Amino acid sequence: MPPATRRKRGEGQWALGYREPLNKNEENKKNDDGLNVRRRILDIYSKQGFDSIDPADLRGRFRWYGLYTQRRPGIDGGKTAVLSDEELDDRYFMLRVRIDGGQLDAAQLRTIADISVKYARGTADITDRQNIQLHWIEIENVPAIWEALEAVGLSTTEACGDTPRVIIGCPLAGIAADEVIDGTPQIREVAERYIGSPEFSNLPRKFKTAISGCGAHCTVHEINDVAFVGVVNDEGEVGYDLFVGGGLSTNPMFARRLGAFVAPERLPEVWAGVTSIFRDYGYRRMRHRARIKFLMADWGPEKFREVLEKEYLGYALPDGPPPAPPLPHRDHVGVHPQRDGLFYVGFAPRAGRVNGELLHTIADLAERYGSGRVRTTAEQKMVILDVPAENTEPLAGELARHDLQVRPSTFRRQTMACTGIEYCKLAIVETKQRAMDLIDELEKRLPDFDQPLTINVNGCPNACARIQVADIGLKGQLVVDENGDQVEGFQIHLGGQVGASFGKKVRGLKTTSAGLTDYVERVVRRYDEQRRDGESFADWVGRADEADLR
Repeated sequence: MPPATRRKRGEGQWALGYREPLNKNEENKKNDDGLNVRRRILDIYSKQGFDSIDPADLRGRFRWYGLYTQRRPGIDGGKTAVLSDEELDDRYFMLRVRIDGGQLDAAQLRTIADISVKYARGTADITDRQNIQLHWIEIENVPAIWEALEAVGLSTTEACGDTPRVIIGCPLAGIAADEVIDGTPQIREVAERYIGSPEFSNLPRKFKTAISGCGAHCTVHEINDVAFVGVVNDEGEVGYDLFVGGGLSTNPMFARRLGAFVAPERLPEVWAGVTSIFRDYGYRRMRHRARIKFLMADWGPEKFREVLEKEYLGYALPDGPPPAPPLPHRDHVGVHPQRDGLFYVGFAPRAGRVNGELLHTIADLAERYGSGRVRTTAEQKMVILDVPAENTEPLAGELARHDLQVRPSTFRRQTMACTGIEYCKLAIVETKQRAMDLIDELEKRLPDFDQPLTINVNGCPNACARIQVADIGLKGQLVVDENGDQVEGFQIHLGGQVGASFGKKVRGLKTTSAGLTDYVERVVRRYDEQRRDGESFADWVGRADEADLR
């Protein structure tokens, strides 16, 4: 057999006729569609309890409905890669509420708040994909949670798993003064037509989508599997530029432009075409090579576009222009005018951490000072829409009383953290509290620092908090301290920029968790002292002496 044929067969690509599962995950998906687990949760597991759950459902198909077992308390990071799932599993779940486009009304936000208080010990975290995650969920309560969510138009369907996950969109869709196009109709149509459909419920791995016409590019299209970015073509028509193949984790790659212009009415079928290519040609042999970015790396954008047009669409897409460059801040924090004369008010919790009572308060404030419309962002922030000018400062003051800052420090505004060892079975170190403590300390030590600076804190190598595209990216790992003891710490990535470059790793540059604040203070002070007028942190890292980065 020729080498090329052998390689393709070894990747398990369906389109080439190779359907036999090549690993346990693929075998589980072939045995039963993940969507079918809903009925077992309702009829069996929620009634008979945790011990009745089939392991293939517990650690596989449950994800199709946003459920992961969380980490059993008391297991240190050194055991993460040593213990089996059975040993790491707690009898409680993380539940991810899917919020396409980050769009919520007050009733929906109150429902999530009620679920948090009643079933999740008050926990709630805003993710960097606009979802809200809850913890301490018991299987017996899942049917009641679903019923409450679905009554207000929310769900957990395909919030996790090898599926098309939440579709992220600009929180200002439809109201931003500088918006190229409102992506809301396309987000809704894709979600209604394809989410929860067996057509795309067995993909090689997770599949992340962004659809936005935001001038700031707040959906970070460069690191999504597929992204549609608002543009205006030479004929003055408004539509989307198409990007495919972005993703981070242990092999970061930026999405590639296909150079195609997608008219709004064609977007759902183009999305389905791209997703179908992933389903049919995606690599299924090894989980760590199963994302669409690896297919794009092998094919290139020209071949990908050719296959999309000839095999899936049946027509050629017109060429189109690239989007404008992003703005320095992509997070929509602060008080800003809408196109209709009202204002939006964006605010920053600490590292995305909120709670059920706070979500209730935010819903109340959104109704009292605005229209009740609330948005989550892809930077772990929130936005209240439709605020009259005279209400903006009273609202900002009320939010500040609850430690929700409308005019936050650089460190509050631009620090992000994943779930970490508190709940995640993959994590090696603590992240959320570490990030919150870091914010507090840096605000005390560097009160006048006001340059844009992203600090992303991740508990393992998987980059849920985008460490490779942060100014200071912190990858959790065990390190050796000055006494020779193994302790929690971080490998440091410096000078990453979304869509431009991945962070630089300086040989041997690590810090203990205890020494983290001292390190960050030191490197930020050096940047502030040495930066040229208008020079970004990433540009400074590119020219700085290695000694100044340590």
